[in-house]
Amino acid sequence: MRQMTPVEVQNGLGKNEFEVVDVREVSEVAEGIIPGAIHIPLGLLEFRMNELDKNKTYVIVCRSGGRSSRATQFLDYQGFDVINMQGGMMSWQGPTQ
Repeated sequence: MRQMTPVEVQNGLGKNEFEVVDVREVSEVAEGIIPGAIHIPLGLLEFRMNELDKNKTYVIVCRSGGRSSRATQFLDYQGFDVINMQGGMMSWQGPTQ
């Protein structure tokens, strides 16, 4: 599984290299989300993955890295180009909205 650090993700934002998908629950996202991230809770990912484009690269984010790791494996198996962000939002030092 490919991984990126939060610093690498922050440095890549706005460069059109990837999009961020946040798989946390609604209550967690209310505390802050990476600007521009797509919010799809892990439990809904199977049903909403059609909203994602297999021609794009996605960085998957959760609170600490466990759920995003599972989501990354699932989406990779479905044919998506995905990267897990290590440490999740607990390690994120960049801006949130």
